[in-house]
Amino acid sequence: MEFLFENFAAITWKMIVMWAIGGILIYLAIKKDMEPTLLLPIGFGAILVNLPFSGAITQVIEGVTEHGALDILFNAGIANELFPLLLFVGIGAMIDFGPLFTNPKLMLFGAAAQFGIFFTLSVATLLGFDITDAASIAIIGAADGPTSIFVANWYGTKYLPAIIVAAYSYMALVPIVQPPVIRLITTKKERSIRMDYNQRDIPKIVRILFPIVVTILAGLFAPRSVALVGFLMFGNLIRECGVLDNLSETAQKVLANLITLFLGITIASKMQADQFINVETLMILGLGLFAFVFDTVGGVMFAKLMNLFSKKKINPMIGAAGISAFPMSARVVHKMGLKEDPSNFLLMHAAGANVAGQIASVIAGGMIMSLIVR
Repeated sequence: MEFLFENFAAITWKMIVMWAIGGILIYLAIKKDMEPTLLLPIGFGAILVNLPFSGAITQVIEGVTEHGALDILFNAGIANELFPLLLFVGIGAMIDFGPLFTNPKLMLFGAAAQFGIFFTLSVATLLGFDITDAASIAIIGAADGPTSIFVANWYGTKYLPAIIVAAYSYMALVPIVQPPVIRLITTKKERSIRMDYNQRDIPKIVRILFPIVVTILAGLFAPRSVALVGFLMFGNLIRECGVLDNLSETAQKVLANLITLFLGITIASKMQADQFINVETLMILGLGLFAFVFDTVGGVMFAKLMNLFSKKKINPMIGAAGISAFPMSARVVHKMGLKEDPSNFLLMHAAGANVAGQIASVIAGGMIMSLIVR
């Protein structure tokens, strides 16, 4: 009974707060069906690592170091960027670049929707964060978890746990965050703009060459992005080559889901109450949201700017899909379009901007790593 007393005596208010946070994430995953493969393991892991003397994390007891399973997984899969890279293979296998080939100018929205990253980099620096920490925080705005992990690990920032949690949380919260921002900066008339989609038959050779060419160009212009871009494009090449259908199917479903589950519960190893609940974490969460919002604003405003010079108008909501949160952001834009006009189908246009954002966010991360020396 004495050990029970010690366990209960070791409980702190910060631990209880983390239990509540874990419970909220589990609730969102199950009740609201918001990225359950990600939020559920993060939420459960947050509870797991905040139990007194939890055997899931590394701890020193009576001078003896006991290595926790989650810390071992973290060192094996996140500290060396293995999980993010493997996840990118699965994401690449999911991506169909057809809508982007049909309307290549959608690539511009992927670039425009990275505005929040560079804006937040400046703001974080002004708030007193070291330039490398500011760079790591700013990448949250891309709503791209693997890229956030990759950049934060590259700089060795001490804020890695908060950055990872913020990046993946905002990815999952796209359906909550983006709609009010889009409605705030667009009119009903703009949201009702119809866009016809003319399906084009893309030659197989184009689909095969595209991931190869993108990897080469990324390597020339943003060398630090080659690992991320390369694994993403490799996954897409598996999809498009036509001779590895079974592997493509496995990468899209089994690999992507399994890695996401391990990634989620491993991330939680860095959500220990004493390390996580502090002013810096709150600032990072706020800056991450700031970056995410302004990425959305950048994409929408760029579409509105294009409409000033275009005869064929673009629904500005398409610009919001230029962030990297694939395919959540495309679905959000499509649903908002249907709400304004039930016969206006924006999914393919939004998907084109969304996959462009996937590439652009990775290249943006590589550019930052090349420009800002650690």
